[in-house]
Amino acid sequence: MNTRRAPLISTLILLYIGLILLACTLSSEPAPTIVPRATSTPPPTIGYATLPPELLPQQAVTSAPRTDVRLITLLNQVEQDRLFLHINAMQNFQTRHVNSPYDVPGIGIGAAYNYIRGQFEQIRAQSQGNFVLANDHVFPVEWGGVRSEGRNIVGVIPGTETGAGILVICAHYDSISIAFDDGSAYAPGANDNGSGVAALLEMARIMSRQPQRATVMFVAFSAEEIQRAGSLAFVQDYVLAENLDVNWTINMDIIGSSTGPDGSINDREIRLFSAEPNESGSRVLARNLQFMARRHAPDMAIILQPQGDREGRYSDHLSFSDAGIPAVRFIEINEDNARNHNDRDTLDDIQALYLTRATQTILAGATALSRGIRPPGNLVLRDEGGGVRTLVWESRPEAVSYIVALRAVGATGYTESFEVADTFVRWDGFVPSRFNAVAVAAVDETGLMGPFSFEYQIVN
Repeated sequence: MNTRRAPLISTLILLYIGLILLACTLSSEPAPTIVPRATSTPPPTIGYATLPPELLPQQAVTSAPRTDVRLITLLNQVEQDRLFLHINAMQNFQTRHVNSPYDVPGIGIGAAYNYIRGQFEQIRAQSQGNFVLANDHVFPVEWGGVRSEGRNIVGVIPGTETGAGILVICAHYDSISIAFDDGSAYAPGANDNGSGVAALLEMARIMSRQPQRATVMFVAFSAEEIQRAGSLAFVQDYVLAENLDVNWTINMDIIGSSTGPDGSINDREIRLFSAEPNESGSRVLARNLQFMARRHAPDMAIILQPQGDREGRYSDHLSFSDAGIPAVRFIEINEDNARNHNDRDTLDDIQALYLTRATQTILAGATALSRGIRPPGNLVLRDEGGGVRTLVWESRPEAVSYIVALRAVGATGYTESFEVADTFVRWDGFVPSRFNAVAVAAVDETGLMGPFSFEYQIVN
């Protein structure tokens, strides 16, 4: 075994020996004082798709979904000031290029590394043992004729439930200028990707304060801008080499601005990219997150994109999906390419409302994945004759109801849904000419949904 991997592997062993997280109270750390720039556009109210009452199965629950007060409280803990403090710190390092200084105080990628690791150390200290800071993943870097060592920074919330798998939440912290090889060129990278780093740190701070069924791994990647060298090394050296049970990967890259290159503003939507085909694990994860946001964080809509990333572009989620691990990328809806990789990518283009809503939306989806009841298994669709079919699934003891979601023929996301109290549905609506697939998720007593089951294909 690579000795550089051993400390992290030892830490990850904790994930599977029954370490139980303790519930913790809010910390008393002082809030940052940087005041973000707000936008005036009010957040939207977005419902989630459901069938009209006359088309619902008789077993369907017709009352409104319950609200998880704990989740609302969780989302309200996202602090705009803290997000902007992190982005401001990233920008003030002048550049985070892989060839920038590693040992100069306050400048370069080394300073950025020290800042992020320092924030993880604070989160660990305030988590009452819930958050484990692993040793760095160190990997070789060579770019523009310069050799160095990159460092991926890893923090872990060990899960409480055996077999619940691992959720990776990640963002890259390096930056680059249009002079790709120049480690001294000014590359503030406020949006690309100070915004993703800010959300990563804020989500780690908030999620570390409560137990999670699934293990949650927070990773700040270096060297994304040089053909995602950091995440490629991480997937090969750790995830695959150690056969880690990574169920999902959420990557946040450029999520801070609602303003397009023409000055248009859209602070109601965020894009979500996932690798094809439409039945891939990554696409199924994207559908999960879109549905979860509709139910639990309806102030921002997730817009599914039918490809792995923008044409000719990439980010760290592709290192996972290329290896067969479900992975998605969140990115703002109005990307301004004129600000990418140059000195214009500064804090003044970050909108407070947009970044906060984006962080809350991603946090809601991540929480449903990691804290929700595990998905029901053994889905079977039985033909009862006369056009009627019965969908049955395995009971989850902690569930008080189940969400049945259907995907219309040719659709990217789930298009219809209903909720039932039973572990079966007898219905004439499972029609293959209307729907390609159906999936089921369990709902706990507070109304929090968990991840959907595998998709059962509806065929003749």
